[in-house]
Amino acid sequence: MSLIKPRTRGKQFVQYRTRLERENYETLHAYAAFLGEDPEYVLNELLDGVLAKDKDFIKWRAEHPQSFAPRAIPARPPETRDRADSRPSAAVGVASAAPIERRV
Repeated sequence: MSLIKPRTRGKQFVQYRTRLERENYETLHAYAAFLGEDPEYVLNELLDGVLAKDKDFIKWRAEHPQSFAPRAIPARPPETRDRADSRPSAAVGVASAAPIERRV
């Protein structure tokens, strides 16, 4: 019998990137395969299960209900450049790609 419960629907998800130790990465994917679930599901269930047992954290969280998640930075639209502005100009001192011959 697995320790992780079957998936429930209707939860809101956010994307989060992190790094794992190689052994934990392998174990995560092996356990996900064992359950027939995604690794993301396994991670969420592990967090829910482990943190639910930490009585000090539960008490602290009740005293600090605000969000501690970093605020998402809105994506900036790509900068658009005018084609004329993107070409190097000899007037601004840009060297040409051709080699300069010097006579001694």
